[in-house]
Amino acid sequence: MMLYNKYDTTGVTVGDPGLVRYINLKQVVVPKSQGRNIKKRFWKSKSHIIERLMLKMAVAGHKGKKHWRTSGRNSGKYTVQTGIIMDALDIIEKKTKKNPVQVLVDGIANSSPCAEITVIEYGGMKHPKGVDVSPQRRIDLALRWISQGTYQTCANKKMTYAQALATMLIQSAENDIKSFSISKKNETERQAAASK
Repeated sequence: MMLYNKYDTTGVTVGDPGLVRYINLKQVVVPKSQGRNIKKRFWKSKSHIIERLMLKMAVAGHKGKKHWRTSGRNSGKYTVQTGIIMDALDIIEKKTKKNPVQVLVDGIANSSPCAEITVIEYGGMKHPKGVDVSPQRRIDLALRWISQGTYQTCANKKMTYAQALATMLIQSAENDIKSFSISKKNETERQAAASK
């Protein structure tokens, strides 16, 4: 079975051993679980990684607790996100001549931070403390930063969302500092290292 009847996921490997169990690449034609995994433990990990990216794309305008922007792209329509993903995968395949699913997985693995900051309150004072990040949260943060960076790149510009997503994934897979997700990862890890 090939993803969207185009892309083979059997040869795709996850470079980070800590993320192998949390990036699901099961063979499906259309990655849509319709919430069947919700009652299971670690249910996000049971969903296909492309489906998880689509869910993040549906709310790309969220930053913190505020919805800072909205548009027709962020309507939550599954068909809209499917079309964007398919177009982006086609663009990645044309530009890199590689399996686009492998580029996507490499981009997510490179964008996921290993450490971040949490605030510990002790004696009425708040102290930032660097902590390790669980693999599930690492993937969630990477997907969030990829969708937010993509939306910022194409908002109010002539670039389409699919072109911006393809560019973001290629830059993330190559560990390019120009990528929004890679720069956010580096900033988060630098802050965590300073607060150890």
